[in-house]
Amino acid sequence: MHPAPSVILFTTLSGLGFGLLFWLGLGFPPVKGWAAFGYFTLAYLLSVGGLLASVFHLGRPERALRAFTQWRSSWLSREGVCSVAALLTMAIYGAGLVFLGQNWTILGVIGAGLSLATVFTTGMIYAQLKTVPRWNTWVTPVLFLAFSISGGSLLAGQGTVTLILLLVTAGILLFWWQIGDGAMGASGSNLGTATGLGSIGRVTQFEAPHTGRNYLLNEFAFEVGRKQAAKLRVIALVAGFAVPTVCLLLPVSVFGLGIAAVAHFIGVAASRWLFFAEAEHVTAIYYGKAGAV
Repeated sequence: MHPAPSVILFTTLSGLGFGLLFWLGLGFPPVKGWAAFGYFTLAYLLSVGGLLASVFHLGRPERALRAFTQWRSSWLSREGVCSVAALLTMAIYGAGLVFLGQNWTILGVIGAGLSLATVFTTGMIYAQLKTVPRWNTWVTPVLFLAFSISGGSLLAGQGTVTLILLLVTAGILLFWWQIGDGAMGASGSNLGTATGLGSIGRVTQFEAPHTGRNYLLNEFAFEVGRKQAAKLRVIALVAGFAVPTVCLLLPVSVFGLGIAAVAHFIGVAASRWLFFAEAEHVTAIYYGKAGAV
């Protein structure tokens, strides 16, 4: 799949933002006044910034509001509803902490749940797609949630808990890569099923369907070299997990936490780029770009 920058920014920023809102809703860290204002400002800049980035990927951005009406059948619509509900709930909860010094616990817990629900719906947008075998697994929304919770924990300064969550998330990412690499082959889709000629024997491609590029090739048949993918996987693991872990094991300092947060962001962005670049759409088989055996 074509790794559009807007979608990479959206999934990276919103995941971290709603992850931080999740921890703030549970009361971690226990801040009030201007300290709470700083944390909530960061959380909203990330989450809202990510949501705004996603709008640029829409073919008709002016119709974005219509997505909210399809919540019964569309995970995209459910994501929109959950995100607005989470942001509004956490805005009220945050206002109590910042301006009144009040911790409305029940409201915070509800907001935390809505924040995770938003991340879950984002993951389900991709997990529901049977046309992309790499995404079509229960591990996909789990991975999105793990990234969000661990990243939010890092931004919330949760120390030992963050170390454990980073380790768990790294393990889930490795598992997701492992099952994803064989997903297209395991799906049973090939040139025979793509052309409908598989029943008469093994189908091979004599030449491409046409000589020029088209929308399907540009969006659904993106190819990334194995060496490049391997390097980016290393970057994702080292920057996203190893560097933050080392920083957290050292004496606590604002500088060290800053490096950990920036490194984690780079690692998450690298993994998100791979999330889209390595995803093979079954349409690409017809063009001999994926699963053509």
